Amino acid sequence: MSGHSKWSTIKRKKGAADAKRSKMYSKLSKELTVAAQLGGPDESTNPRLRLAIQNAKGVNMPKDVIQRAINRADKDLSNFEEMNFEGYGPGGVAIFVECLSDNKNRTVGSVRSYFTKHNGALGTNGSLNFIFDRKGIFTVLKTGDFDLEEFELEMIDAGAEDIEEVEGTIIITTALEDFGKVSKKLEEMGIEPESQELQRIPNSTTTLDVETAKQVLKLIDKLEDDDDVQKVFHNLEMTDELSEALGEG
Repeated sequence: MSGHSKWSTIKRKKGAADAKRSKMYSKLSKELTVAAQLGGPDESTNPRLRLAIQNAKGVNMPKDVIQRAINRADKDLSNFEEMNFEGYGPGGVAIFVECLSDNKNRTVGSVRSYFTKHNGALGTNGSLNFIFDRKGIFTVLKTGDFDLEEFELEMIDAGAEDIEEVEGTIIITTALEDFGKVSKKLEEMGIEPESQELQRIPNSTTTLDVETAKQVLKLIDKLEDDDDVQKVFHNLEMTDELSEALGEG
């Protein structure tokens, strides 16, 4: 069932994410706090919190840091609001931005300025629905005694759409409605994913020349550096030429 998933053609190398570990911790901490505020501090009865904890563990966030973020739900009186922005970067690359903000005006102003200063433009909500599909994405590290064939059969039975091995990591893609079933199956198998989350996967990608692509990545980096921004999705094709130019090839 292995194939060329679109997810693998747009993601950056792992090193690029590692360089932003402290920023990642900050965003995950916010999600842990909000999840606990909305559904309570018990992960057994709060699926969103359980998912946030698993993702925090997946990037090796210390247990005490995770617990502090959850405990902050009782003390943090900030009224966080989920906000989405849709727009286009240089070269017509589609960009979808998910935010958690306690100040709507600040977030709107910041996101709009990032797009404007980097030759992009914000669109109306829903304008990118035809480009992105919401999918479940699981990443599982392949261990030495990992039986990939047996694993694939179990995942297909649970509802996996695509299974791909990339550099020792198994990437599982599911439809939105099958996300919970695959998560439960992994739990039953005693497998703790490095990450599992709902992502917006492009059904088509845009290939640009290196210089224009670098402009797009500067915009994406600026968005990801904003404390109010949780996730940024795009449909820029990470070509071999671009990866080489970025020193990731």
